[in-house]
Amino acid sequence: MNPTADVSVRIAWADDADAIAAVRVRARRVLYADVVPAEALPSDPEPVAEARRGSLGKPADARNRVLVALERNRVTGFALTGPASDPDADPITDGELSELTLDPEERGKGHGSRLLRAAVDTLAADRFSRAVTWVIATDDAHRGFLTEAGWAPDGAHRELDLDGTGTTTVKQVRLHTAIG
Repeated sequence: MNPTADVSVRIAWADDADAIAAVRVRARRVLYADVVPAEALPSDPEPVAEARRGSLGKPADARNRVLVALERNRVTGFALTGPASDPDADPITDGELSELTLDPEERGKGHGSRLLRAAVDTLAADRFSRAVTWVIATDDAHRGFLTEAGWAPDGAHRELDLDGTGTTTVKQVRLHTAIG
């Protein structure tokens, strides 16, 4: 009998907030390394964890979900799903993958694929027929991962103001896919 990896994806619990926050802080430091000065990026996961605890305990919409990818009982990544919030989206039929984040040390191990599939399945279970997500225009790896999974640009783009002053911005493109 061959041993198999103990990996899974499940709905996050409030107790996962610290692990989700730690993954997010580590991932953001890598993702935004060339965009935001290192000292401007959060290094303390506690404020992120505190905010996440509240949303995990009582989401604003029952269709807002947080999923975690696990290796044994260790969180390796997370995804946020819910109704699409863009002005041109229909929050009844359009769902959004608002975040898909992996611990930088866990990339290439299948966690992202499992997490993406579970997120799309969750959106379908919530009766959305289309899903959208925003990616950094220059993040070829993430965009490539999603397009290989069947996502495609829909022509929408935006510029995010990361520091609230207009001096640190990042361009994003929106991808979409049919689900359900």
